[in-house]
Amino acid sequence: MQQGFFSIQQTCPKCQGNGKIIANPCAACHGTGRVKQHKTLNVKIPEGVDDGDRIRISGEGEAGVNGGPPGDLYVVVHLSAHSVFRRDGDNLHCEILISFTVVALGGEIEVLTLEGYAKIKVPSETQTGKIFRLRSKGIKGVRSHEKGDLLCHVVVETPVKLTARQKELLEELETISLKDGPRHSPRAKSWMDKAREFFSE
Repeated sequence: MQQGFFSIQQTCPKCQGNGKIIANPCAACHGTGRVKQHKTLNVKIPEGVDDGDRIRISGEGEAGVNGGPPGDLYVVVHLSAHSVFRRDGDNLHCEILISFTVVALGGEIEVLTLEGYAKIKVPSETQTGKIFRLRSKGIKGVRSHEKGDLLCHVVVETPVKLTARQKELLEELETISLKDGPRHSPRAKSWMDKAREFFSE
């Protein structure tokens, strides 16, 4: 294009630089050679895929221009929250509810894993927050050589809807425990000592 002393170049607005014009364009593609369509694909999800990972599907992207090959489709994975397990890399975390009697006296419980149930020996006097680690019961990531671990966090379940006899036994236990409180509740004693030191400063 000549404008006075200046010469300006621009892409042809009719052929868009293709060098040819389609006189009778197709009603479906309007001369572009491509038509938009929705397509449903089956995508194979590899074991151990993590949130944000991308899966490449060759040849399922946008159609090529001027007869060129189509591009690739990238599927971004987003993991939904699980009702039992929480993922942390290749490790899994879960909470296990244990009765007051079992944590006090010890026992054996079953916990759910990805491969079924596994048994855990609970030592006597186990406290809330104790973590049991089950080796190789986690996830084998797509870039990992070994499985992660399953970490089970202990939560002591308080009994509900107690009978009169159960309440009587618990009250008797509380009365006996109060006679030698520091011995039976060392963590409570430690907390009280720290509280007294704080207020005495």
